Amino acid sequence: MNWLIGYIAITVFFATFLGGLLVIRLKKTLPYFFAFAAGNLIAVSFFDIQPETFDIAQTMGIPIRYIMIVIVISFFFFGLIERYLLLYHSDAEDFHGHIMGPVGAGGLTLNSFLDGITIGIAFQANEAIGLIVGLAVILHDITDGMNTVTIMLKNKQSTRNSLIFLLLDSFAPFFGILVTVLIVFPKTLLVLLLAIFAGEFLYIGAASLLPETYRYAPHKMIISMGLGILLILILTILIL
Repeated sequence: MNWLIGYIAITVFFATFLGGLLVIRLKKTLPYFFAFAAGNLIAVSFFDIQPETFDIAQTMGIPIRYIMIVIVISFFFFGLIERYLLLYHSDAEDFHGHIMGPVGAGGLTLNSFLDGITIGIAFQANEAIGLIVGLAVILHDITDGMNTVTIMLKNKQSTRNSLIFLLLDSFAPFFGILVTVLIVFPKTLLVLLLAIFAGEFLYIGAASLLPETYRYAPHKMIISMGLGILLILILTILIL
């Protein structure tokens, strides 16, 4: 590994952290971030995670149908978790905040960890490819930081807890890069994790964040959601 990967790891940290701080500083506009994050997470699932998962699965001879089954099960599973907690733990929610905040933010953190692994593997293949992938992740992780804080605040978590998960999300790519130096990840595990994240992000975006925007001016929420989708689409085109 050369010095470039170190600079990329540092830049990814600050990009993620600053994205999250932006949401904290602009709490009054939180409904717009809800809509933006909803579009963002749905787009990440369809434009980024699912195609990557399908590509890896095809190289391993895993039928796409199996991947789709995992995605649907993941969507259903996270829906059950949130519904169960809403029905049976509403009193605790007022004091501790809704557990789906850490669950969703934790999923984003694990995805950022995989982003770091992607950077490390790309540099092992070729320095030029590693640099391109690293720059793409830097741009992508700005929205990861925003989404992490948005999910935490939406689920009544404190600013302090939001900052803790933002720091975890910011450090995650660095540890992902470090792991590629020490461990070779089985591709089967990567495919499974990516499929689970795809279903989780679909659920959080479509079923958890999006309904929060229904109480506000629809045209403003549609614009915010559209911008979230458009940003990920542009980043995905740049990556490809």
